[in-house]
Amino acid sequence: MNFRTLLATTCLTFSVSSVAYAADATKIGMITTLSGPAGYLGQDIRDGFQLAIDAEGGKLGGKPVELVVEDDALKPGNAKQIADKMLSEQDIKLFTGIVFANVAFAAVPDILDNDAVYVSANTASATFAGKDCHPNYFVSSWQDDSQGESAGALAQSLGYKRAFLIAPNYQAGKETMEAFKRFYKGEVVGETYTSLDQADFAAEMAQIRNAKPDVVYEFEPGGLGIAFMRQYQQAGLLKDIPMVVHPASLDHVIVQAVGDAAQGVQVTSHWNDDFDNPVNKAFVAAWKAKFGDRPITYYAAQGYDAALLIGTGLEKSGIDDVPAFRKALLTSDIKSVRGSFKFGPNQHPVQDWYALKAEKGADGKMVLKTESKVLTAHSDSYAADCKMPAE
Repeated sequence: MNFRTLLATTCLTFSVSSVAYAADATKIGMITTLSGPAGYLGQDIRDGFQLAIDAEGGKLGGKPVELVVEDDALKPGNAKQIADKMLSEQDIKLFTGIVFANVAFAAVPDILDNDAVYVSANTASATFAGKDCHPNYFVSSWQDDSQGESAGALAQSLGYKRAFLIAPNYQAGKETMEAFKRFYKGEVVGETYTSLDQADFAAEMAQIRNAKPDVVYEFEPGGLGIAFMRQYQQAGLLKDIPMVVHPASLDHVIVQAVGDAAQGVQVTSHWNDDFDNPVNKAFVAAWKAKFGDRPITYYAAQGYDAALLIGTGLEKSGIDDVPAFRKALLTSDIKSVRGSFKFGPNQHPVQDWYALKAEKGADGKMVLKTESKVLTAHSDSYAADCKMPAE
């Protein structure tokens, strides 16, 4: 099918930066968000991905690679223009890195329509998971709904009867609301949407206070999450109304930034830095060696995993032979920081989800501690609608 027909976007100009690599290196185009309040999300994806390359001495799967990174600035038009330039001028056939769903909608269709491969290291909207799935589209992170589904399952297991839901007004925000309700069976006493550049949540705090829920489920990624959680604590709500969130709302950067305001908040995740498996231990050790005390997030872990995944393809096939590369990705034994990892029929992960809790570590800093498993070998609700063409 032609993915250009899925969505219409505008084009904006953007500057280019790149570095020189070996002439025979496979170019990997990373379009990601590096600036603004959400800039650390893309920075972590980039740096986690680069760690995997560094571990192989500039290679993935034994093949030399060149990572070409561009900042989309969280603007769909930027992402589209960058993708078009990478495809037409730089002859890039392998892409990754986009953080936000609305940005992916602008760039990914053109990538797929040009018979290039996209490996998502974060956002994975329902649009590409069901009947409009594509053989050149892979996801190393999750299907977006899994975040809300896991949070809904946790809220349900904890016995909360009345929930208030809040998320940004864009595709992933709307999807996470529905995903939460898919697994949460209590009463939803309020739902509200915020803007992607919002800084003041006073009106939303008043809505929550008036609704008197048993629990608040919020999805506010990056800097939005830091602002929301601080204001939630300052409004005195945290002591009376607990929060259940998924990892985009409380990662290791956010939990350290908000400090005591996050105490006791419960979060679901598919990864944590305390996971006890060899791949994760190597990743965490490499991160600390290079970045010291800089918080390590699941964005970095997903970037690292995306690189490992791409490496399994490159080990057996070059990107010029897309069917062979795709087969390699689907048939290889995938090593992951998460431990168990496999693809569902729509080339999205089937994986476990865990309950984490924000608490003070031995050094007095806030950390996220893994407590229990919430969902086992969890797939997404769209996989059954995906019918991949025969090889």
